[in-house]
Amino acid sequence: MPYAVVTGTTECEHVEKKSRFIARIQAVSSRDDVNLAVARARADYPDARHHCWAYLLGQPRDARSAGMNDDGEPAGTAGKPILNVLQHGHLGDVLVIVVRYFGGVKLGAGGLVRAYSAAAQQALDAAPCARVQAMTAWRAEGDFACEQVLRHWLAGQGGEVSAVAYSNTVRLELRIPEASGAELAALCAAHRIALAELL
Repeated sequence: MPYAVVTGTTECEHVEKKSRFIARIQAVSSRDDVNLAVARARADYPDARHHCWAYLLGQPRDARSAGMNDDGEPAGTAGKPILNVLQHGHLGDVLVIVVRYFGGVKLGAGGLVRAYSAAAQQALDAAPCARVQAMTAWRAEGDFACEQVLRHWLAGQGGEVSAVAYSNTVRLELRIPEASGAELAALCAAHRIALAELL
């Protein structure tokens, strides 16, 4: 299924009983991206009390990886509400970091959940985004003629060859739109190309 991704970094501010919640949303494609972005937020807001975050890699409702961090807030009052907003949203491959400046008034667990959720939702709503196609990875192996067959088919499908290895046969690693898996399998069966999905 196609899903949307963030096309730029956006920040929004939410104020709750004098506490400032600055939500930053951006695209990520790996846990390393998440770590770098959190480190950048800590550098940009070094005097903030909390830098809470959550991310999803892959599609919003079927993420291949997700994570969250409360960064010193009571357990379940920051990272989980942010993640919940992401899981019910329309964006994939996304990170939301919410930086909190304490305003002197305690919000309580319920207040924190509402404030972090509101800040994350505000960022989600404001983020510029574009639709992308969910892709799957495959390995195909056959005689040398199969390479041309596969490359021609991929060109018409919006797919790509991500790696090629030559020996007595040719082995190609492919990325194709998720919906094209059955068609690829039929093509490979017709041309005696061994095919396996990569997880």
